[in-house]
Amino acid sequence: MKVAGLGFRKAATVADLRAALALTEYQPDALASLAAKVESPAFQALAAELNLPMIALSEEAIAGLETPTLSPRIKTRFTTGSLAEAAALCGACHGRTTATARLLVPRVVTADGLATAAIAERLTS
Repeated sequence: MKVAGLGFRKAATVADLRAALALTEYQPDALASLAAKVESPAFQALAAELNLPMIALSEEAIAGLETPTLSPRIKTRFTTGSLAEAAALCGACHGRTTATARLLVPRVVTADGLATAAIAERLTS
């Protein structure tokens, strides 16, 4: 299962999220982000447009996850280096306590900086 983790600012539109996902050059099986972001109109619209399930994650679920990318702002706020990468990794293992995952695409950022995406794949169940 391939999961797209999405991070984005409040001003991001569905077009921004679509652009971030397009930069990954993958068609994911699900979209993941923090619960508050999953509830945003832009995230909901993208999931509906692509007919993909949404995985809502708690801040605790991504806290402390090591990621290849390090954003100082995200590290301070969520204690992980990249919200998109952490959401992708955590989302790929969602609901499976013994699962492991790997990043297929590290964080990509839209030209306007409003949205980020990463792709992870579950390795074991």
